[in-house]
Amino acid sequence: MSDAGAANTAAVGKMGFKDGDLIQELGYDDDVDYELRDALEETTGGELLTEEDHDVVDSVLLWWRDGDGDLVDALVDSLTTLGEGGVVWLLTPKSGRDGYVRPSEILESAPTAGLHVTTSEGVSRDWAASRLVPRRKN
Repeated sequence: MSDAGAANTAAVGKMGFKDGDLIQELGYDDDVDYELRDALEETTGGELLTEEDHDVVDSVLLWWRDGDGDLVDALVDSLTTLGEGGVVWLLTPKSGRDGYVRPSEILESAPTAGLHVTTSEGVSRDWAASRLVPRRKN
């Protein structure tokens, strides 16, 4: 296994994915980290679901770049198929990369969409991931 492959496998482990998890991928484009995607599919034992799939999922993987539109709207849309107890992983380009998204934008957008940022991880050379969970209903 290459160093990048090992790093991606470790990132998937940090993200908490396991065999059998259903993951819907949103915001896919030609700049995504293909090795991270491969590690996710290998770990979960299945392909990532597309925007057209309407299964209830354990997690949503949202690739987001500055200039993609309104982050609040995208986060709200990401909740459409998310099952109870599910997690949204917002992947954004790291600082200095094209499409970089300021952390303050994530912290401002998440609550408006009904989400709470719990952690952030560097998941690949070019992408950082923020773990977002729906706010608990009282």
